[in-house]
Amino acid sequence: MTALTALIFDIKKFAIHDGPGIRTTVFFKGCPLACSWCHNPEAIKPTRELVLFEEKCIACGECFRVCPQQAHERLADGTRVYHRDRCVLCGACTEVCYAEALVMEGREVTVAELMVDLRKDIPFYQNSGGGVTLSGGEPTLQHEFALALLQQCKAEGLHTAVDTSGQTPWRVFESLLPYIDLVLYDIKHIDGSSHQQHTGSDNGRILENLQRLGDSGTPIEIRMPVIPTINDDPEEIEGTARFLAGINGITKVEVLPYHKLGASKYARLGREYQLPEAQPPDPATMESIAGILRAHGLNVHVGS
Repeated sequence: MTALTALIFDIKKFAIHDGPGIRTTVFFKGCPLACSWCHNPEAIKPTRELVLFEEKCIACGECFRVCPQQAHERLADGTRVYHRDRCVLCGACTEVCYAEALVMEGREVTVAELMVDLRKDIPFYQNSGGGVTLSGGEPTLQHEFALALLQQCKAEGLHTAVDTSGQTPWRVFESLLPYIDLVLYDIKHIDGSSHQQHTGSDNGRILENLQRLGDSGTPIEIRMPVIPTINDDPEEIEGTARFLAGINGITKVEVLPYHKLGASKYARLGREYQLPEAQPPDPATMESIAGILRAHGLNVHVGS
């Protein structure tokens, strides 16, 4: 019988922003949304991708030599070109790239392989009240694997959290909830048309799932990215506050200021960053937004 596998792109040790205590966060590849401000663009596609760090290239020529598709080419003027349309993602170039200028994003893992890594951090979980967080991307897209991993974590007494966009069928949440101690739930925009415009998806199911989660008794922490000119309008924040105030089980709302730390990743993936002119909100704006939410009785934390 073939072991169940998942495609992940990172495992973050000693994570302190993905739930209580010190945690290990497993990042799953693939997301149903395509947020214009996404700082993990390597998480969006549910397939492996080759990342090119041009600034690391030492022009050794090994990738030209081994690529069976000639996806890597050196032009007459010495410029190196990566033809993504030719690449079959065999990974031969990454194996010979001494400078790590070529890196494959996405690797398959089994539950057993992941548990070897997670068990190494058990002393940190025990001393800090931490545990394991499933993030992404969207971990519920690979829900059969997520369920198997969560079941194994709970069988070994580990605290579990799932960071989700909420854009998944309710039946998937229902299957996972018995093995989840905390849900980290993203709210991007309360207005459906604006949500569609900036994420590529309507938010009807996201809001409905949040209401159902609230009724399930599972603790919820809301995460709200604040993107200037997109979702920081006071009237929209007021609407979000009223909605959240009516949801059971919300223990905290974390408002997270937009940042540009992920902008450089887009060129490495051969994509265009959608918000080149956007600037992070100032502290006064963040506190004003937090104040609107607090006025509705919500426990609000301003992130950094």
